[in-house]
Formats: sequence, C-alpha cells, structure tokens
Amino acid sequence: MSSRIYVWDLPTRLFHWLLVASVSVAIATGLVGGDWMTVHSYAGIAIIGLVAFRLVWGIAGAAAARFVNFAPTPGRLRAYLAGEWQGHGHNPLGALSVFALLALLGVQAGTGLFGNDEISFQGPLASLVDEGRSLQLTGLHQQLAYLLFGLIALHVLAIAGYLLLRKTNLVKPMITGWKNAATPAAHGVATWHWTALASAVGVGVLAMSLASGAGLAKF
Repeated sequence: MSSRIYVWDLPTRLFHWLLVASVSVAIATGLVGGDWMTVHSYAGIAIIGLVAFRLVWGIAGAAAARFVNFAPTPGRLRAYLAGEWQGHGHNPLGALSVFALLALLGVQAGTGLFGNDEISFQGPLASLVDEGRSLQLTGLHQQLAYLLFGLIALHVLAIAGYLLLRKTNLVKPMITGWKNAATPAAHGVATWHWTALASAVGVGVLAMSLASGAGLAKF
C-alpha cells in the first residue's frame, strides 16, 4: 500500500525550475558567445541569487528541503543501498547530486563574475581584480563548465533510470509537490513560514545585488 503525500513545498519547486531555466540560458548563451554574453552574465547573477536563496531555505525552509534532513551521511547511504531507507525527500544518492550541483554552480557563477574574454566582455566584478587573476578565473570558469555538463548529464540519466527501471517519476512531484510513498509522511514535511521565505528571498536579492557590482567600489 502507498499513500499520496505533499512533500515539495512551493518555494522549493519554484527554486528548482528557476534554476533549471537560468542554467539552461547560461549554457546556451555561453556556447553562442558574442552579443549573448550580456545575457550570459545576467543568468550567472540569477544563479548566484538562487543558490544563496537555497542555502537559507536549506536551513530555515520546509522539513523536506532542509539540508540536515537529507544530508548523505554514511548511515543514510548504507540504509539506502541496503534497501532500508524510508525518507520522503531527496534520497541519499540524490542528495549527493544536490550538494555537488549547488557547490559547483556557486563556484562556476562566482568565477564568471570576475572573468573576461579579452575582447569586448567582462564580468560585473572583473574590475575588482587585476587582469592576470581575471584571466585565471576565466580559465577555471571554462574548465568547470565540462564538470557541470557531466553532473547535469548524470542528473538527467538518474531521472530517466528511475522512470524506466523503477517506474518512479521524479519530475512530476517537483511540479505538483505530491508523490506516492510507501510510508506516511510526518506532519509538516512541506510546511514553511513566511518569515523564513522572506529571509531566503532577501538573502538571494542581496547576493544578486552584490554579484552585479551594485554598491561596490571599482578599482
């Protein structure tokens, strides 16, 4: 027997799809280059804000979204591999993907802020570092892109694998918030508070403001 539970809160779902859109735009415009680099920069700033939002939401948000409740500890990984894990949010292997993607996206977008193409484009914070350091960060930004492509590919393959092999649709719950579970969920698994949301949004907006160079001295 399975029960239908509401596991993904609205802020988490909005974050997820806004991040998908921002990363997609960043990848597409980065590959095209040229005049699209300005849009690429805006997408990077949006990613900075979204990651900052998620960090706060991972502490003060709904239970299923809190890092402490799905962090891939050795015990949780062992239970999952043994078929004994009974959580409702990200499974331990999925949690590894979440943490890796958040960390990589933060570093990738952060290095892009200080980069330049030596032609006509420079990141919004490039003037805060010398040209040599800017070029180093640009090189790192370009190299990390391949790692990002790999993680995204693994993420998509895992979703496809769950659908084809386990007949479990991981995308639909991130759209509707509802999923089928073998065990009932604890009360309030997707409950959140407006103060937490306001704090997370505020930190995200502040991060985007700083990433865009607003209020920072230019050297």
